[in-house]
Amino acid sequence: MQFVRQTFPGISLLVRLNLDRLFTAGTIVLGLLAGAFLGTAIVGP
Repeated sequence: MQFVRQTFPGISLLVRLNLDRLFTAGTIVLGLLAGAFLGTAIVGP
């Protein structure tokens, strides 16, 4: 990990700047998966 930081110093800055976007996208995907699971559980086979 330290090698990556020394080789690509801008990557950690990009990750910090885009962390909220990644979190938002992950939350949306998780919500869609939960909705699909509940939809199939309620409707049933």
